[in-house]
Amino acid sequence: MKKFLKWGALALLVFFVVTQPADAAGVVRSLGDGVVNIASGMSAFVTNLV
Repeated sequence: MKKFLKWGALALLVFFVVTQPADAAGVVRSLGDGVVNIASGMSAFVTNLV
């Protein structure tokens, strides 16, 4: 069942990218911005500890 869910999720991802590439790029960009914000916050936290 797990294997089926993984392949199903991958198929949905590919379908989304193929049918709506601009929206898919926006999602990836938003996720990247979130990771950058988290890293920046962690960096500020560690800097303020010293």
